[in-house]
Amino acid sequence: MKKIVILSITVLFFISCKNTPEPPLTLSSGEVSNEAHKNNIGKIAFMSDWIPLEKFSENHFINELSISNTSDFGFRMFLGKTLTYYLSELEPDLSVRELCRKGNFQLTFFVDNKEIYKKNLQTGAGSCEYKNSATAYGIPLVNKNISDHWGVFLWLKFMKKEGGQKALSNGSHDLRIEVRPYIEHKQFKVGDIIAQGEVKLTFVEKEVEESKIAIQPIQSTDKWEMSETNYDTFLIRQLNQKIAQNYFKEITSIVVVKEGKLLIEEYFNGANRNTLHDTRSVGKTLASTIMGIAIKEGHLENENQTLKDFYNLKSYKNYSSQKGNVTLKSLLTMSSSFDGSDMNPDSPGNEENMYPTSDWVKFGLDLSMDSKKTIGNEWDYFTAGAVILGDVLNKTVPEGLEKYADKNLFKPLGISNYKWQFTTSNVPNTAGGFQMSSLDNARYGQLYLDNGMYNGKQILSEKWVESSLSKQIALLKMENEFYGYLLWNKKYNVNNQEIEAYYASGNGGNKILIFKDLDALVVVTATAYNQTYMHYQVDEIIENYILPILMEK
Repeated sequence: MKKIVILSITVLFFISCKNTPEPPLTLSSGEVSNEAHKNNIGKIAFMSDWIPLEKFSENHFINELSISNTSDFGFRMFLGKTLTYYLSELEPDLSVRELCRKGNFQLTFFVDNKEIYKKNLQTGAGSCEYKNSATAYGIPLVNKNISDHWGVFLWLKFMKKEGGQKALSNGSHDLRIEVRPYIEHKQFKVGDIIAQGEVKLTFVEKEVEESKIAIQPIQSTDKWEMSETNYDTFLIRQLNQKIAQNYFKEITSIVVVKEGKLLIEEYFNGANRNTLHDTRSVGKTLASTIMGIAIKEGHLENENQTLKDFYNLKSYKNYSSQKGNVTLKSLLTMSSSFDGSDMNPDSPGNEENMYPTSDWVKFGLDLSMDSKKTIGNEWDYFTAGAVILGDVLNKTVPEGLEKYADKNLFKPLGISNYKWQFTTSNVPNTAGGFQMSSLDNARYGQLYLDNGMYNGKQILSEKWVESSLSKQIALLKMENEFYGYLLWNKKYNVNNQEIEAYYASGNGGNKILIFKDLDALVVVTATAYNQTYMHYQVDEIIENYILPILMEK
């Protein structure tokens, strides 16, 4: 059960292989053997149907291309030399391995002669052996069978985050890509253009029947009062069309609550009101909620208690006093300084190393501490820490975590139909995988929007809600984004107005978003597990379709 976060998409892909000794490489200029390659050095050819290099001919250079939202799309670039050869011209004193560690391609995207996006590929994108031998590159940008190539990430960022989609909408547009070598050694250097190409690109939308576009009527429910607020239905119809066209992929539900009342309830791809959605790491937030209840009721003193209060840490591997000083708060804020990072596949504490073990808590507590980190100061996504929090709760609350959560959280919220996953120790899994309906996810989110109150009962203390939604720690390499108590914080921009969101987030594009300034919340469920676009597309849905409605006066 992988739980990939929106900020790890770029990081995960470009991290290099394990630090094993690498054999030296001799600089190679490469070979140009294909006839089409010889005649088109420095050119880029765009393709919708993937054509192997050995079959590529002059006829495959096209000036116009029509594609749909689901079409494969990419390009092939024909270089005169290898990338390492071009990099050596910028820094001739570096070895081949050093060139690879310090440089890569720079790609610039133009639409109708206007520069939209420039990207210096991270140096880990592509192996050094390939960069020192290849002179022709096939780059997939959209491909149903390829999701982990740097080209897919590049196109996704260009389209979803850098304005490419807006620039290419409404008719045909000229798309041009320029490729240069860049290197950063003692200073940053960019070489001349080594490949470029242009194509007139037209997006063709699939026809969708009216029943797929129409706004779904909301059936009455005793859990929610129906909103009588009028809103611009055009945006939701447009959103439904995009989902039906598979522009937004694998979305299963969207629920919007405004001022405590149900405003929008839409289901897709076979889901309905009774579907229990596996929202993956959204379930982590439950550990924070239940901990807040346990502190309120006196079963825990506070979040500043340390691991040595609950475990005989000397019975685990890699004992240190630093480990004993790890606080519950540092686990809640992903800043415990364990040698564990789900952002780094080579990390000893990566969650994928935990799942095959027979005792997940022992896996976490056996880890050594990272000497480069200070407890409570440096954020690093660490699923094993959420598992430890669940175990602490299971040891301290009456009758264990499962019964305690049912009695003190779910029943008071009127939630009876849900499903836990369990750890190898048969403890409710607070790493994720908890399943609940979309409306019940909304009820859970409303608890935070209402400062811990439901039906006149203070389930969570206002102080805990405030702490949970506070900007406890800045996110690693993410500008102006923060983390609270197993909750995220960011801002959306709509018509040059910033709207703050607090949210739970899970693999696949699952979200519970709380907009306190708008007195609103949004639930999005999706099954795009481990896909590069999963979080980007939800951000686009929120920013372009949902927030404009919530901001209407």
